[in-house]
Amino acid sequence: MPLTSRALRLALYCLLILAGAVIAGGWAVRQAEQHALEESARRGPEQLSLYANSLHTLIERYRALPAVLALDSELVAALSAPITPEVQASLNQKLERINGAAQSSTLELLDRTGLAVAASNWNTSNSYVGHNYGFRPYFSQTRSQGSGRFYAVGVTSGIPGYFLSSAVLDAQGQFSGAMVVKLEFPQLEREWNHGNDILLVSDARGIVFIANQPGWRYRLLRPLSDSDRSEITLTRQYHNQPLTLLKTHTLRSFAENSFLTRVDAPTGAADYLWESLPLTAEGWTLHLLRHPVVAAEDSRNAALAAIGLWLTLVFSGLFLLQRWRLGRLRQRNREELEQLVEARTRDLRTAQDGLVQSAKLAALGQMSAALAHEINQPLTAQRMQLATLRLLLDHGRVDDAYKALVPLEQMLTRMAALTGHLKTYARQSPSGLRERLDLASVVDQSLQLLEPRLKEEEIDLQVELVRPAWVRGDAIRLEQVLINLLHNALDAMADKPRKQLQIRIEADQQLWKLSVSDSGGGIAEEHLGKVFDPFFTTKPVGEGLGLGLAVSYAIVHEIGGRLTACNQVDGALFTLTLPIAQES
Repeated sequence: MPLTSRALRLALYCLLILAGAVIAGGWAVRQAEQHALEESARRGPEQLSLYANSLHTLIERYRALPAVLALDSELVAALSAPITPEVQASLNQKLERINGAAQSSTLELLDRTGLAVAASNWNTSNSYVGHNYGFRPYFSQTRSQGSGRFYAVGVTSGIPGYFLSSAVLDAQGQFSGAMVVKLEFPQLEREWNHGNDILLVSDARGIVFIANQPGWRYRLLRPLSDSDRSEITLTRQYHNQPLTLLKTHTLRSFAENSFLTRVDAPTGAADYLWESLPLTAEGWTLHLLRHPVVAAEDSRNAALAAIGLWLTLVFSGLFLLQRWRLGRLRQRNREELEQLVEARTRDLRTAQDGLVQSAKLAALGQMSAALAHEINQPLTAQRMQLATLRLLLDHGRVDDAYKALVPLEQMLTRMAALTGHLKTYARQSPSGLRERLDLASVVDQSLQLLEPRLKEEEIDLQVELVRPAWVRGDAIRLEQVLINLLHNALDAMADKPRKQLQIRIEADQQLWKLSVSDSGGGIAEEHLGKVFDPFFTTKPVGEGLGLGLAVSYAIVHEIGGRLTACNQVDGALFTLTLPIAQES
């Protein structure tokens, strides 16, 4: 009987231990699942930010392209007159070359009615030429606001893409057409497809238009209203594509844009950790879907914890060690990703903001040798002057010493003025500066920087300036324009026996006209219409990128002026025209 009672108690204890182990193990497993989901949800925003940055970087790389091309003189002139087959063929080939260099998907030029008069894909079966896209929202946006953007399936090619457009204005500033660049995202979708995550991008109506896995594109995240369907039909945004509602059911919420969701996916019903990030710049939303996965170590450690205290301690120690290693790994990965994002963001900002500064520094580089010589001569003279001054003081000739200080002080003042102006010219001025300044002073400062080269090459310099010539703008940027013009003039006269450079400022009604002419032989007639185009140059390879005059043209255009080029008897003539600034 006692033996039987002991056996019963032992069996009861075993049952209680087993029951406690089951309960503890089940509770531990549930806690592990809960913790893994929360940890995964916390990592979601970092991954979303990285994916969003790659999409943003791709779009920003091409955002300014249509605006720059809209200033192209050949494109502006083409929309100002009836387009002949010869002109259209030239435009098609030009857009094809630029599209290949920029590595964009397609470039097209639309007239004021939305008709595509030229396109980079002119020689393909899906050519845009001859098709009217006036019904597209990006065209109406461009006509009313100056620029537009719209994601849609191509009605001609059937290929989806993001359309960025900018208005082309005629000489009177009136709308004459639109320059459009189309971006397609197959490479981005392939890059996003390297992992197991599902990445989607939806528009403001909740329509998925970018997906890194097949079957998810053109899914509706919420039902469409009648007005939305009418507008989609009118704009043909998703031309001939069936829009299917994606059925979802939220199981649990972790944060404002983080949910555990059951989805009737294209591959079958499944649970996903669904996280979203609004892309406010484009009006889109980026979605990240991941299968909730619990680490095998977590479940195993949680189950074994109910067996005994010592196993719990052992596996808990291993679990904590593993957690520490995973935490270190996540921290290191996070830091590397943050550094990569910061580096790419800096590179993009530098590329966007540094074009004008790069051209300026290139000009400083060309002047460096001559300026060094210009400073070295006064330094040599100052050493001799100091030696003379020391002898005068040794002999007690104080009055003569004071007289000897005068030229020394004058040389120091000149060197300080020269180096001070070099620092002012080299700094990057804030964009949009509109101060009242004397255009003649800009000429003086530019000639001061170029004085060593003018002397070395024995230039016959003729300067006729009206003073003061008040205009509004940025003195440093205007100085960069003038130095670009003077450098080109000096380069043109480098091998000429007669080197005459003329700079003149004169008033023309309500305008100041600053002209720079040289005796360098002029510009070839076939090149005269292209001198302000980006990357156009007649200099040998390695001596110029063709950006100087393009940057100068953009600077002058930005402050409301004009920069023109023509030929005279024995050289080129560049004319800078700016409105006369009235005193406030």
